[in-house]
Amino acid sequence: METIVAIATAPGKGGVGIVRLSGDKSADIAKQICGKLPSPRYAQFSHFKDHDGDIIDSGVVLYFPNPASFTGEDVIELQGHGSPLVLDLLCQRAIKLGARMARPGEFSERAFLNNKMDLAQAEAVADLIDSETEQAARSAIRSLQGEFSRRINALLEQLTELRMFVEASIDFSDEEIDFLAEAQVAQQVQDLLVILDSIQASAQQGRLLREGMNVVLAGQPNAGKSSLHNQLAGHDAAIVTDVAGTTRDILREQIHLEGLPLRISDTAGLHDSPDEVEREGIRRTHAELAQADHILMVLDDSKGDDDKDQEIMSLLPKDIPLTLIRNKADKTGHPIELVLENNQTSIYLSAKTGEGMALLKQRLCESVGYHPQEEGVFIARRRHLDALSRARTAIDTGYHCLEGMGAGELLAEELRIAQQALGEITGTFTNDDLLSKIFSSFCIGK
Repeated sequence: METIVAIATAPGKGGVGIVRLSGDKSADIAKQICGKLPSPRYAQFSHFKDHDGDIIDSGVVLYFPNPASFTGEDVIELQGHGSPLVLDLLCQRAIKLGARMARPGEFSERAFLNNKMDLAQAEAVADLIDSETEQAARSAIRSLQGEFSRRINALLEQLTELRMFVEASIDFSDEEIDFLAEAQVAQQVQDLLVILDSIQASAQQGRLLREGMNVVLAGQPNAGKSSLHNQLAGHDAAIVTDVAGTTRDILREQIHLEGLPLRISDTAGLHDSPDEVEREGIRRTHAELAQADHILMVLDDSKGDDDKDQEIMSLLPKDIPLTLIRNKADKTGHPIELVLENNQTSIYLSAKTGEGMALLKQRLCESVGYHPQEEGVFIARRRHLDALSRARTAIDTGYHCLEGMGAGELLAEELRIAQQALGEITGTFTNDDLLSKIFSSFCIGK
């Protein structure tokens, strides 16, 4: 394959910068830049020289001959000083010697294509880099080390064996013996569903750790949205005054809630305003609400509900979970509690004193099914959950075909569909368009 080159360290200046090459010409290019190659997997100090023999930089060169490398190809790493200019000069030197700039994610893509890792592990490389919490990083490491893939492959092995038995039994359909009943195939299918449900539950936790949760604060001006935002953020991120309309633009803050990445958006109070700038803030509020995973409708409980509150609630998206925050319990004296009122969850709290915040945090975690400190969680993406869902639907459909009609042929076909869906997770069954979409989201040096 073509030899590729890219800067493998993060953008910007640093103490150390790394240029990585992979491909058939990597060793030859390194010889021309460094003068000689080090022994495989040994670090060697070297001067990195340009075409005229002038020194570009000095540093360490490492050589990983195929197949014992990240990509499965000959890999060279030039570790020099972290100057963006120097690193770019090294890349340009490698290009003149026959390499080309790598596409985003191309090193990981080659590792996948050369069977150094499966697709779920390759995705975990990017997820580990993008981790925002310790729990997310640990879950990504589990996926990178193959935890997710092992569970999928074990399920695939059981599914394949069952499918082979069912298809073989169809050939003996004229015999008096009911092979499918004798082998308790229906129970085996049910066992597959139990295993699949367990994997789905872990994958859902992993998706939450990867993607986090968008929480949007809505309500009338001076209801206490900014005070609540500051309590969640843990510092004075929003300006708090008694003047209505203080918040005119979206104020966003990223926090971690028991390991769950949480993005809070404090919005402009929803009301009619003659101020053009304030009206633009209100328009942005509506756009932000449409992207929320959970909406906190903040109410000034010291004034009681009014028509304006009801009007705002009627404008909120109906398909997004909503919690009513009945604020200012420090004024009303109402007990700090979570209650269900008219099929709507309400939390009585004080954004000023912080009383009731523990209830709110617990409510947010429970609303998305997040369980802090759960063991064995691996990082997962929406495409993984979609594949697991399709596999479960197929297996469940096959079970009902067998139980309701005794149709072994239909069960075999549904097991084949489930097998293909699960294979998409690890890359056993995939297409070039999907691979291109996945790896294009990686950073260039990976």
